Amino acid sequence: MANEIYSEDAPVVPVEPKESKSIAQKAKTAADSEPTVLGKLTATIREKVSRPDVYIDVPERKGVKLRISPNITQQQIKNWRKSAGDDTRAGMDATKFAAWVIGNTTQGIIFDDAEVYDEDGYELNFASPAVLSMTSQTRPIPDAVRSFFALDPHVESAALAILDASGYSDTIEATDPSKGSSTN
Repeated sequence: MANEIYSEDAPVVPVEPKESKSIAQKAKTAADSEPTVLGKLTATIREKVSRPDVYIDVPERKGVKLRISPNITQQQIKNWRKSAGDDTRAGMDATKFAAWVIGNTTQGIIFDDAEVYDEDGYELNFASPAVLSMTSQTRPIPDAVRSFFALDPHVESAALAILDASGYSDTIEATDPSKGSSTN
């Protein structure tokens, strides 16, 4: 006994659920009208978030600034801490950690308000041969960074400024929507 529904000769009739048309029509109508609060929130959340570059003065080096990208992930911090000895018996070396922060976030070097480029037209960073040469170092991090700043306290202060600019020291305040703003 053959099942007629599944035979090769049986006609194929597509069936559209009634609900799908009404959902599609509702979606189209919603898209054509004013943006909803949900639509605005969705657009806001989908936007890429990136903090703009910041400039850090290098103390004791008149006219020298670093152009820093403060876009730092938690994974990067974890890796830099590990590179600075966080998981060792001696513990993390704060100056090495600071050098890792500076070395990995530096996007360019400015001297007397002009960005400095190497012979090939690339922006300088601590891995640039020109910077390694001027600091007489072979390792960008931590050696070239420490030589560039000359004083370890300045290396640590610069790293703290970078972490501040990246938002790791931001305070997020809770608000009570039931209390109106004070305009007294």
